[in-house]
Amino acid sequence: MSHAPLIEVRLRNIRLEAEGIASYEFVPVNGTPLPAFTAGAHIDLHLPREMVRSYSLVNAPSDAGRYVVAVQRDPQGRGGSAWMHEAPRVSDRFRISAPSNDFALAEDARQSVFIAGGIGITPVMSMLRRLDALGRDWKLHYASRAPEQTAFIDELRSLQRHDDQVAFCFGATREARLSIRAIVEAAPRDAHLYCCGPGRMIEDFLDACAARPAAQVHYERFSASSEAATEGGFEVVLKKSGQRFEIAPGKTILDTLLDHQVDVQYSCSAGVCGTCRTGVIDGQPDHRDDYLTDEEKRENRSIMVCCSGARSKTLVLDL
Repeated sequence: MSHAPLIEVRLRNIRLEAEGIASYEFVPVNGTPLPAFTAGAHIDLHLPREMVRSYSLVNAPSDAGRYVVAVQRDPQGRGGSAWMHEAPRVSDRFRISAPSNDFALAEDARQSVFIAGGIGITPVMSMLRRLDALGRDWKLHYASRAPEQTAFIDELRSLQRHDDQVAFCFGATREARLSIRAIVEAAPRDAHLYCCGPGRMIEDFLDACAARPAAQVHYERFSASSEAATEGGFEVVLKKSGQRFEIAPGKTILDTLLDHQVDVQYSCSAGVCGTCRTGVIDGQPDHRDDYLTDEEKRENRSIMVCCSGARSKTLVLDL
């Protein structure tokens, strides 16, 4: 669990960006400067009931006096997005982490090509603003269900310097079909390519980019490529407290820990953000996340409890 000091901020504005998507502008409390951030960065927002959620910063890195995030309401989620759409009021205070970046922008690229799906546009917005400030060339392909469900659509249209710089694809009307392979094949060989969106979009993107240099291919997942381990049938032992819990079928380790009021930090619940990373003392994890490297998974020294399980009958955690 991270013990880095949290930052107190005030909610200055809430704005409806599209159907089911709202943006939230946070500013410092008592004039305390906010830490600088780079394009593609995110913050962890601490909510009631010990919920922690990671949200990408959508404003420009040069916009140093505020942080802006956008949240899509997810009826199938764990309650964080629903709370954000129902409870906050302007002037409310929140606690947040300092920004961190797992989806960094290559600022010196001759051309940058972006593919975004739905709420996956959020990290891309800060990247486009940064590239504009640098005078760099970029193109965006943005897939969503319909214009009224497309966040930042008017702003993106205003950013266009030429007609084909932003291409929208609306699935509900089938006016166009997003061909990820065609986009990748049309990109210059030295272009940097970025993708953020649903799992299927990410898999298609990685498949299309297989022949590209890895350093030029960038992506960020909102959900892990593997399904969470919910088979159960093993025991988790907490080394520090001595507590022992049977993981029942249909439950993840995180579900079980929360059911028993164990203090464990988590955010995405999908194995992509790293917030719930927990040390492993003994046992063999069944890794289902997309955060740990292959080498880290082989070492079996840590586990993402939100989605991973156990291959051994007992898993001893550093909790």
